[in-house]
Amino acid sequence: MNAKKLALGFAATLAISSAWAQTTGPSGAHYAKGSFAPVCSVDGTQLVSCTGTVIGGVGNTNATATLSATYTGTVQCRNHGGQVVEVKTQTTEGTSSGVLRPSRNGQLVVPPLSAAAPTDAEMKADADCPNGNWTKEVRDGPTLISYVYTLTFVGYTQPFFSKVYP
Repeated sequence: MNAKKLALGFAATLAISSAWAQTTGPSGAHYAKGSFAPVCSVDGTQLVSCTGTVIGGVGNTNATATLSATYTGTVQCRNHGGQVVEVKTQTTEGTSSGVLRPSRNGQLVVPPLSAAAPTDAEMKADADCPNGNWTKEVRDGPTLISYVYTLTFVGYTQPFFSKVYP
């Protein structure tokens, strides 16, 4: 059977744990008392889930939090005679991000967020068959292949913290 990988990008607004790198932001920015860098995990359905955090000392500086998770899966097309054809390689990038605004006391609340793997229906919708008479079949996946989480303060070119997996 001929099959090509169909890469699907899906997003939400956070990602998985490992070494978080704090790089740049307002000079007084720090994790508020009792708060830590977000902790993330991937469950058996490949749902990426991350805890929230609170960053203090940001003044009136807004930030943008972004999670982009990329999944791959194999979708093939079959005609009524049983012939299987490769699906043209496609990449669907999805990104979700939001502007976070600090409270009056200069604290920025970063909410817990997650990113879910695409459904079979979503994978089929992104695949192109030679014509509408062919049947789309999910043969493999979806499988999480990477994600990127960043929180960047407005006016800064580098993220305050970021995580790239793998």
